[in-house]
Amino acid sequence: MHHFAQRAPFGASLVLSAAILAGSAAPAHAVLFGGGGSSKYDCLLVLDTPVNDPVSKPKRIRCTDGDPACDADGVINGTCVFPTAVCVNSSFNIAQCTIVGLDDALIDHSLDNGDPKFDTEYQALQSRIDNDLDLPTTDVDSCTGFTNISVDIKGPFPGKACRRGKKKMKIRSESTVMSGKRFKDNDSLKMFCDPSPTMCTPQTIFAGTFDRMQRQVFDVSCAIGGCHDSEGFAGALLLESGTSHGALVDVDPVNGAAFLAGFKRVATTGPTSGDPATSFLMLKIQGDLEAGMGERMPLGSGKISKGFRDIIELWILAGAPENGWVAGTDQ
Repeated sequence: MHHFAQRAPFGASLVLSAAILAGSAAPAHAVLFGGGGSSKYDCLLVLDTPVNDPVSKPKRIRCTDGDPACDADGVINGTCVFPTAVCVNSSFNIAQCTIVGLDDALIDHSLDNGDPKFDTEYQALQSRIDNDLDLPTTDVDSCTGFTNISVDIKGPFPGKACRRGKKKMKIRSESTVMSGKRFKDNDSLKMFCDPSPTMCTPQTIFAGTFDRMQRQVFDVSCAIGGCHDSEGFAGALLLESGTSHGALVDVDPVNGAAFLAGFKRVATTGPTSGDPATSFLMLKIQGDLEAGMGERMPLGSGKISKGFRDIIELWILAGAPENGWVAGTDQ
C-alpha cells in the first residue's frame, strides 16, 4: 500500500540555490498551478492542468459540457474531461520557493482499499506519480504524463433539470529531509462541469435505459468501496460497468431466504416481460424485505429516489433489456 515512507537524507545536494534552478531548462507547459498552500513550499509539487477561473488569477477549472475550449472530449455527454499532470521540484515560482527534493506524494482517494470515495482516475494519476517520477527525486521540473480527470454533471434526474457537477482533488506531498526538517506541500484542485444549457437530456447523455441505471444508480450508490465493487463483492454481486447486467438478470440470489422464496435477482418472464414482485433487486431498493432477507440497499445511506425506482421497475417489466430505451425511462 502506498504511504509516506521515512527515508534517509540525500545530503547537501538537496539544497539547490535559486541560481541553479533558474539555469535549469524547464519543459513547456500549458498552465502550471501551484495548488495552494504555503508559497515557500509550493514548488515541491505543482499541477499542469487547464485552470481557467477566475480569469485574473486562475485557480480552478470551470467548463460547460462539450465546450471544446475546456472539455477535452468535446462532446455533450454529461462529462467534462480535464487532462492533468503532476510536476515536482518546479521552477515556476522560484522567487518565493527554492526548496527541491520530493520524497513522496499521495492523492486522496487514490487507493483501492475499501475507501467509499475511491476514484479510479485518481488511482491512474497516482500510478503515474509512482512510476514516472521515481521518487524520491531532486530532478528539477520532473513531470508525469497526463491523466484525464473527468467530472460528471448532476443529472438529468427523472423529471428534473441537470445541475453543475464538481470534484476536488487533494494531494499531500513531503520533501526529503533537509537540515533535519521535512517540508509539506498540500495541494488541491477544484473542477466544475456545467451542463449544456440546451442538450442535457437522458437521450443525449445515456445510450439507453440500462446505461442510465448503471451510471446514475449502480455507479454512485452500489459499486462503491466495500460494497458491490471488485473490492467488497458484497452478496457475491458485482455491479460495476460491464458486469452488472449479467450478474442480475435471471440469476439466483445468494441470500437463502430470497432463494427459498423463489426470487431471482431480476426476474424475467419472457423476452420482453419481467416480474418486479419476484425480483430481489426491487425488494432491496424498496425495503420491502421479509425476515432473513437483510437490509434495504444502499446500506447506511438514503433511499434511492422514487424516480429511479420507477425506472428500474419499468425496465424489469420490459424484460430487463441491456440495450435500448424502455418507454417511460427517458424523461
